[in-house]
Amino acid sequence: MIFNFRISHNGPVSDQFWLRETADFQQAAAWVRQLPYRRNQARLDPLVLFLEGYGTCSTKHAALRRLAGEQQQDGVQLCMGMFRMNRDNTPRVAAVLDRYGLAYIPEAHNYLRIDGAIYDATRPGASAADFEPELMEECIISPDQIGEFKVNYHKMFINRWLEQMALPYNAGALWTIREACIAALSR
Repeated sequence: MIFNFRISHNGPVSDQFWLRETADFQQAAAWVRQLPYRRNQARLDPLVLFLEGYGTCSTKHAALRRLAGEQQQDGVQLCMGMFRMNRDNTPRVAAVLDRYGLAYIPEAHNYLRIDGAIYDATRPGASAADFEPELMEECIISPDQIGEFKVNYHKMFINRWLEQMALPYNAGALWTIREACIAALSR
């Protein structure tokens, strides 16, 4: 990633990075990337990563988008993409998919678009190649939409997807299977 900017004291997220002696966006992204992957208790709290010391694709990228916003970097967009999560792009969910006879399950993933290019700080080594080939749909969201909006959008997407598929599951059962996949990722 070539994109970068210096961090000044322009808001609460910027100040948290300053406290961690993080001087620019690349350093901030590296700090976020190394945090363990785990669901946050208060995911809508703008400072949740700093308070809890871990995060998901949602909270990690929302923090980076908030940082960019505080620094007037409008070229950084927070995206939500629906992709086919399968055993190839997410090996840790293979056992769950196999148990239910699924080749893939639609998953909502948050990431950044910076000057049109995908940037993924979910974990060390994460990249657009992990999910972009399986991207089914994408929309730009605000950091405040990583909670209820994201869940509702994801559930509506699953309902539409199920109408096109011949599967022995209803939307509620598929959501339970999806939750088992997310639990496998958190281990």
